[in-house]
Amino acid sequence: MESVGVRDMNNLAFFKEKKVFLTGHTGFKGSWLSRILILSGAEVTGYALEAPVEAKLFDTLHLEKNMHSVIGDIRDREKLIRTMQEAQPEIVFHLAAQPIVRESYKDPVGTYETNVMGTVNILEAVRQTKSVKSFLNVTTDKVYKNNEWEWGYREIDELDGYDPYSNSKSCSELVTSSYKKSFFADRDIAISTCRAGNVIGGGDFAKDRIIPDCVRAMENKEKIVVRNPYSTRPYQHVLEPVCTYLMLAMKQYENKALAGCYNVGPDDCDCVNTGSLVDLFCKHWGSDAEWFNVSEANAPHEANFLKLDCSKIKKALGWKPVWHIDDAVAKSVEWSKAYLQKQDVNTVMEKQINEFMDKFENR
Repeated sequence: MESVGVRDMNNLAFFKEKKVFLTGHTGFKGSWLSRILILSGAEVTGYALEAPVEAKLFDTLHLEKNMHSVIGDIRDREKLIRTMQEAQPEIVFHLAAQPIVRESYKDPVGTYETNVMGTVNILEAVRQTKSVKSFLNVTTDKVYKNNEWEWGYREIDELDGYDPYSNSKSCSELVTSSYKKSFFADRDIAISTCRAGNVIGGGDFAKDRIIPDCVRAMENKEKIVVRNPYSTRPYQHVLEPVCTYLMLAMKQYENKALAGCYNVGPDDCDCVNTGSLVDLFCKHWGSDAEWFNVSEANAPHEANFLKLDCSKIKKALGWKPVWHIDDAVAKSVEWSKAYLQKQDVNTVMEKQINEFMDKFENR
């Protein structure tokens, strides 16, 4: 497949020929981030488990042909350190995680091992690799103690996620803060965390996520089953946080004072409940799409109302969201239909990246 390429833009031109290390590169966000880094001309090393059989975006895009892909467990500290020291990166993105709330109830120990000790391990690798100048730990909007109130959480609010997944990510934030103060204060390195909302977009095949559930229902010619249509989440297209990670990694590389903890989420007008999100999906998919409510009795606890206040990143970095929720769903449907119709999804992906970056750079 001949690449259409990404236009020469400031945020991406910075990464040309930079050595970048990325954990979780075989996952949903990691695959999108890897694709952009490759298109920008970065020298990318990825470290992750193989993606589950049902979530093979990385393989579908054949990204391993254009980067150094290492299959390894984030819990294997020795292998992780060895791989990073061989790569000698300047920039590190930490995305490897067990990311599903419901799965964390089934395997809390594995979730904590991956999300907490995994953070310890990546920071140990960074500590022992002197080439690293910029480190970004990707966590989640769910790190906050959720009081189910109507206003967005700020970076200074209490970290106390309820379920094992959310709590493990709260711990990941605390581990990062401790390492930053204990081991990196006198070193020329910038360390940040990013707390993004619920991401949607083409290529997410994970279980227990609403847009993948919608796409699977369409593929199987079934009605869409919605477990909790009244829960409000900060849904956003995957390119929103991914391009923000790139921007933050670049800006803190150039100015260490910009490092910190940042929320990345949609504006209030785009914080919708799950039922409204599925309505948008059905609108863009067409007349054969419909859904019904199947609330589960005694289901594992999940937050009902969650929003982020993104004032800090807007002021510090001049950031703001690019696509509204309707756009985000439309792009998700566009990619998913192309995939099911066996079209070249690499071309669709690059088209969407270019469309997004045009607006991202010119906000």
